[in-house]
Amino acid sequence: MLVKEDIVPFSADKVVHFLAPLALAIPVWLTFAVIPFGRNMAAIDLNSGLLFFFALGAGSELAIFMAGWGSRNKYALVGAMRAIAQMISYEIPLVLSTVAVVMIVGSLSLTQIVETQARYVFGWFPAWFVFTPWGFAAFIFFMIAACAETNRAPFDLPEAESEIIAGYLTEYSGFKYALFFLGEYLGLFAISGMAVTLFLGGWAAPLPFLNIVPSWLWFFAKFAALIALFIWVRGTVPRLRMDQLMKLAWKFLVPLTLINLLVAATWHFTRGWLFTGAGVSRWLICAAMIGGAYVALGRPQTNRFSQRTYRYAD
Repeated sequence: MLVKEDIVPFSADKVVHFLAPLALAIPVWLTFAVIPFGRNMAAIDLNSGLLFFFALGAGSELAIFMAGWGSRNKYALVGAMRAIAQMISYEIPLVLSTVAVVMIVGSLSLTQIVETQARYVFGWFPAWFVFTPWGFAAFIFFMIAACAETNRAPFDLPEAESEIIAGYLTEYSGFKYALFFLGEYLGLFAISGMAVTLFLGGWAAPLPFLNIVPSWLWFFAKFAALIALFIWVRGTVPRLRMDQLMKLAWKFLVPLTLINLLVAATWHFTRGWLFTGAGVSRWLICAAMIGGAYVALGRPQTNRFSQRTYRYAD
């Protein structure tokens, strides 16, 4: 697309139209600096690495608004506002799902989060957070919100070509157009790496005797599995309606992520239990809390998503 003609509308704001794709792609590159790809392989080991990651990721909403506003096209503006509404809505459960990890670890350092998981229960079972009730729930919420944040199907409504042409990309062509999709896929890679770091043990091996394999190889194996999952979902699940998209965020994911913080707190404060069957009791209590909330919040949403009846004039 480097050789394609760059067409800019006559009435567009030339400066804003030019800066929008750069404002989207450049911050995404910077998020990779804090992700530990292996043991002692983080470019920058910040004590607030998780905060740095989300601070840079939050700039994508501004870039999308710049693209829609600077294009001076009503379809681009509608697409931009819809994209911003979606991204802000799902950024809340995305961040809240990671707060549970911060509560358990007590640090915003991504390296320390991985090191906390780089141990083994009973000498052989990995202590990854995804294998705990609160961690598994947070991982599922994180992946759903990440899918919406990166505009992946079934949440690819900002570029709903059947409704608003191409959304905020309508007036873009050439390499500017390519930069938006480059930023989108880089964001997918970055958020997959963050999911591996927070919930899947990062560069830690699944079994103790497998530590002879280079740590970076384990990270990229988990990373590739998540990318394959995103691609599989894109080719399998149909697109949601906009009202379903927003209800899922505000009436289901946000309350569940808040309840999951209580579950994580319960898991933390019951770790001192020493009676027989304490571990099983912790599991059952935490699983019952998150399972009960899932059923209570999910049933009304399921009823509202029932099939519509369409009537047409004779």
